[in-house]
Amino acid sequence: VAVKDPTAVERANLLNMAKLSIKGLIESALSFGRTLDSDYPPLQQFFVVMEHCLKHGLKGRKSFLSYNKTIWGPLELVEKLYPEAEEIAASVRDLPGLKTPLGRARAWLRLALMQKKMADYLRCLIIQRDLLSEFYEYHALMMEEEGAVIVGLLVGLNVIDANLCVKGEDLDSQVGVIDFSMYLKSDDDIGGKERDEQIAAILDQKNYVEELNRQLNSTVSSLHGRVDSLEKSNTKLIEELAIAKNNIIKLQEENHQLRSENTLILMKTQHHLEATKVDVEAELQTYKHSRQGLDEMYNEVRRQLREESQLRQDMENELVVQVSMKHEIELAMKLLEKDIHEKQDTLIGLRQQLDEVKAINVEMYQKLQVSEDAMKEKNEIIGRLEDKTNEINATMKQLEQRLQQAEKAQMKAEAEDEKLKQEYVNKSESLQKKFSQKEKQLLQLETDLKIEKEWRQTLEADLQKEKETVSHLRIETQEILDFKKEFLKLQEKNKQLRRICQDQEATLQELASKLSESKLKIEDIKEANKALQGQVWLKDKEATHCKLCEKEFSLSKRKHHCRNCGEIFCNACSDNELPLPSSPKPVRVCDSCHAILIQRCSSNVP
Repeated sequence: VAVKDPTAVERANLLNMAKLSIKGLIESALSFGRTLDSDYPPLQQFFVVMEHCLKHGLKGRKSFLSYNKTIWGPLELVEKLYPEAEEIAASVRDLPGLKTPLGRARAWLRLALMQKKMADYLRCLIIQRDLLSEFYEYHALMMEEEGAVIVGLLVGLNVIDANLCVKGEDLDSQVGVIDFSMYLKSDDDIGGKERDEQIAAILDQKNYVEELNRQLNSTVSSLHGRVDSLEKSNTKLIEELAIAKNNIIKLQEENHQLRSENTLILMKTQHHLEATKVDVEAELQTYKHSRQGLDEMYNEVRRQLREESQLRQDMENELVVQVSMKHEIELAMKLLEKDIHEKQDTLIGLRQQLDEVKAINVEMYQKLQVSEDAMKEKNEIIGRLEDKTNEINATMKQLEQRLQQAEKAQMKAEAEDEKLKQEYVNKSESLQKKFSQKEKQLLQLETDLKIEKEWRQTLEADLQKEKETVSHLRIETQEILDFKKEFLKLQEKNKQLRRICQDQEATLQELASKLSESKLKIEDIKEANKALQGQVWLKDKEATHCKLCEKEFSLSKRKHHCRNCGEIFCNACSDNELPLPSSPKPVRVCDSCHAILIQRCSSNVP
């Protein structure tokens, strides 16, 4: 017979009791008149059954004196999972008459029933099984499917209105005993079908009304939210409209100010145009007088400008060439640095290979010496074995000769025996004795012969073993010769690598020397560029007098600018001239730095 699990039986019994108590409570409440007090017996029995269901499989917690099992721990956890339960938990803690955790749990159950949310609270608790495992065993009713069934049954209690007084009731000392007599059927309790149909219809109507009420509450809350959002948006729009009006007023004031400023600016510009017209007419008259001299100056300046532009183009081409050379040198420097790093890596790898080759050479030399010693020893052993084989062959020959002599002697003895039988019948006894003696000798010789054969077989086995050892030694010698060849090849490779390494070091030295020369050239070019960049031409307005004679520049005393040192001289002071192959006329030279002077227009001439 299969033995049932006692915990499963307990869960089934508690589930059945919960079904009976909830069903009896709903039926009696509907017949009694829906609003129930705390003294109502079916309601008290319901709380007792719920207390038993919550206590099933509860873990015992150690206190100071004994183990303590209370259902207040998991019920207190509901307020963390369901925020609406905080009000119940706070009111239970604030009750003055409650002293034990069991009393608080009983008060919590009564308040949850009055709120019609007991099913919702316990459903949140059942879902979090990892948290419930701290309070309940794995086989408890709240951890299994029966707990979910009880939570579903508790939803039907929402049709009941309970009015319970928790404050003055003694909940700590109540004894939770289930009264089974209430659930036994009698003839009076069995009602008709019409009564059940009426109750079902009333329950359906109440559920429908409650559901409508919930939907209406949700729509009202959503409408309130929309109204609040619309009011906030309306206030924001009013504020934005007021800000926009203020901005419009400010912009209109700014527009009036700008119009008045525009009229003032027009008046000023008209006066300025009239004054400028008078100045332009005067300048035109002076321009007509000085145009002839200016044409000559223009032609000369144009010629000098062409020369200067040509010189400038040459200088720019040289600068582009220098910049390209600089880029090429930088690229060459980077490539050289990469090659140097790569060659350094290859040198390090070659040195490591050299060290490994040296170590292999040492190991090969040691192995060669050991193999040569072994060869010498094995050659000596082979010589000894050959001597032994020669001795064995000699002894075998001697034994064969002895055997032949013994056979000859036996033949002679047989012939003499026959003669003696024929001749001397009387002497048969003595001859038989001699014959027995000869047989004994023959047996002894046969045993000696067997011993010699066994000895020969052992010697042949030893000889075979020695031959095998000799063949192994020959194979080892062949391997040693192969190692010698490989060693010679490695030596040749080592010599080749050393040659390559020497060639690379020589190329590196050459590249380093070229690199140092290119660096020096780059530094010279940079210094020349810095020297050129440091010089700044003076402006035409600032250069009004010659630096040597300190006279003011004019048409007769034209400006000559040194492109190197930046000094400005007149044509009378800069008399030093040098012939150039690129220009047909000699070029004026600076007195201080001997660089080419550039002629510039005088600032006094318009």
